[in-house]
Amino acid sequence: MRLVSRRMLAPSVGHYAFSRADGQPLDFVPGQFIQVHFHYADGTATKRSYSLATIHDHALGPGEQVEIAVSFVAGGAATALFENLPEGGEIQASGPYGRFCLMPGDSNRRYLLIATGTGVTPYRAMLPQIEKLIGERGIEVVVLQGARTPVELLYGDEFRAFADAHSSFRYVPCLSREMPSNPHPDVRHGYVQQHLAEFAPNPETDIAYLCGNPNMVDACFESLKEAGLPVPQIRREKYVSSK
Repeated sequence: MRLVSRRMLAPSVGHYAFSRADGQPLDFVPGQFIQVHFHYADGTATKRSYSLATIHDHALGPGEQVEIAVSFVAGGAATALFENLPEGGEIQASGPYGRFCLMPGDSNRRYLLIATGTGVTPYRAMLPQIEKLIGERGIEVVVLQGARTPVELLYGDEFRAFADAHSSFRYVPCLSREMPSNPHPDVRHGYVQQHLAEFAPNPETDIAYLCGNPNMVDACFESLKEAGLPVPQIRREKYVSSK
């Protein structure tokens, strides 16, 4: 893949846009991820997984760009790779992989999309699908996004704009350390797992997605099971940082 552009989403998270070096599009399902291949200083080969953030109307065909969010970890080999990559520079990747996707056969009335950190990335890619499902099935969607401070709410402005344009889509940031000076009524103080019960998870209507910090994923998984959601209606993907 060849780097097209990059920008900072938060003090320690970058948004990277690539194109395939062979000029071909990348056909993927929103919610899938790619694996970036790189080497440690000792030459050992390894891979790191990144959910695709690309917003694209797949009804028009495969997407042209490959977009990911990259968390920077001090001393991390992947961080060094991305920080030192110039525009036009190339990296090796494979994929797409994964099944953390909205399923065509779903007949639920509501999605609960819960995330921390870069775990919100697949939900950004799902927005065109969500807009279509709102129109076709009249679904409701709640996005609960956990972060420490307002500046760490990745793609927050995009989710808020989508919520403002779609009355059945609700965006609920949960901030554990610092609240904005003039918060939106849907902003909460604390962790996402503390506010999940407010939305009364219902096994008759809901399918939940959990993506991000393993502790959050485990806590919400248990809460959703206690609310009666069967395991097939709780779809999980854990993000684990590593140097």
